[in-house]
Amino acid sequence: MSVSELFYKLNVNFNYVVAMTLFIIGLYTLISKPNLIKKFMGLNIMETSIFLFIVSSGAIAGGKAPIFGEGVGPETVFVNPIPQALILTGIVVAMSTTALALSLMIKLYEQCGTLNADKLKELK
Repeated sequence: MSVSELFYKLNVNFNYVVAMTLFIIGLYTLISKPNLIKKFMGLNIMETSIFLFIVSSGAIAGGKAPIFGEGVGPETVFVNPIPQALILTGIVVAMSTTALALSLMIKLYEQCGTLNADKLKELK
C-alpha cells in the first residue's frame, strides 16, 4: 500500500477516525482521572463519538433528504433517516443524564466536601 492510497483511505474514512479518536480520549479520561466531573466529561466525549459514528454510517455521498416531490426520479439516492432520528433521541437522553449527574455531584460535594473518587471510597 502506497502513501497516497493510505491518505486516500484516511480521507474517505475521516469521520470514523475522528470518532475512534474521540472515543479513546473519553475512555482515557474516564479511567485515569479521579475527579467525578472529569470522569463524566470523559463519558460525554465517548457518547459524542458514538453519535458521530452512527450518523456517519447513515450518510451517503450525494444523498438527498428522503422527501418525495418534483424532480425525484427512481435513480435518486436518499440518506437513511433512521440513524439521525435515533441520535436525536440519544442526545436528549444524554443531556438529561448529564443534568441529573451534575445535580447529584453538587449534592455529593455539599455532603462530603470532595468529588475525588479515591477520597470518597475512604469516607465509607
